[in-house]
Amino acid sequence: MNDLKRLALLKDVRTARSSSYDRSGGNADFVKVGSGKTAMLADIKGPGCITHIWITLGSPDQFILRRALLRMSWDGEKNPSVLVPLGDFFGVGHCRTVNFSTPVLSMAPQDGKAMNCWFPMPFARGARVEVVNQSTSPIGSLYFYVDYESYGSASEISGLGRFHAQWRRENPCDGKPWSKYTLRNDQGWAGRGGKNRTGEGNYTILEAEGRGHYVGCHLDIRNRRDTAEHNWYGEGDDMIFVDGEKWPPAIHGTGTEDYFGMAWCPNQFYNGPYNGLLLPGGPNWEGQISCYRYHLVDPIRFRKSIRVTIEHGHNNRRSDDYSSTAYWYQEEPHALFGILPSVKRLP
Repeated sequence: MNDLKRLALLKDVRTARSSSYDRSGGNADFVKVGSGKTAMLADIKGPGCITHIWITLGSPDQFILRRALLRMSWDGEKNPSVLVPLGDFFGVGHCRTVNFSTPVLSMAPQDGKAMNCWFPMPFARGARVEVVNQSTSPIGSLYFYVDYESYGSASEISGLGRFHAQWRRENPCDGKPWSKYTLRNDQGWAGRGGKNRTGEGNYTILEAEGRGHYVGCHLDIRNRRDTAEHNWYGEGDDMIFVDGEKWPPAIHGTGTEDYFGMAWCPNQFYNGPYNGLLLPGGPNWEGQISCYRYHLVDPIRFRKSIRVTIEHGHNNRRSDDYSSTAYWYQEEPHALFGILPSVKRLP
């Protein structure tokens, strides 16, 4: 994604790192985070930009990637700009890790347990990066790097938006009864079920206010329908409403896999730079699905507001478990957002 020509550009900046290295000079290069405690990964003063984050951890809690939160704040703000379950932030839901690589997020061997982020995160007066352990179990070992540049003047980040990330979940989505969604022919699952001419009832991936641009998401679906019939979870059109526009929005898609740059009900692992299917589900698309679309070369810009939505099945007919992480940049202040309690985040 980065313009390689800029690698030759000389800049008078200081490169630094906040990490979990053993201050005694030994090899215990981690911190422990007790139940209900918060670990400060970085508390940076002055103008600068975070360029890379790496995290791996060990915990007896099999759901720690949903129970632990990654929280980030810029320029002394009281309400964080990033508030996402730790595993979901790095690109895969369901408390799962899998080897994959994109220009901005990756999970690396062993088995995806090394989590990396290269989204640039500029700030004018300071940055805080924290891990909040909401598990009843401790994080016995949290290893981390937060690499950043420090600038002599905030003019270095003039015109740059602040990085944001938000996690959402709807379990189950408010769909129609399965008995009214029975297959009758090859086109029954797509062609029946009425028409959606408002976008009401769509699953919301992101809702933000201000001026900025949306740079992508990953969507995590648990197929909740137990049937031997054709059980494709998709056919949900993406609808992205910018600056308060009504239906139909200027950005209206044609189906779930289409928005994620795939086609024809895919069930194969795929890892591309801007789109992918990291968890394709099991036979008949059962179980857990995780797909992503990063708008790194085609960001979706908004001046006042944005609402990124997708149907859960054609005309919102399906009642699956949806969760998502959205990434975007915008001017501050941002609209406030929270997160579900840990018990409602579990896969």
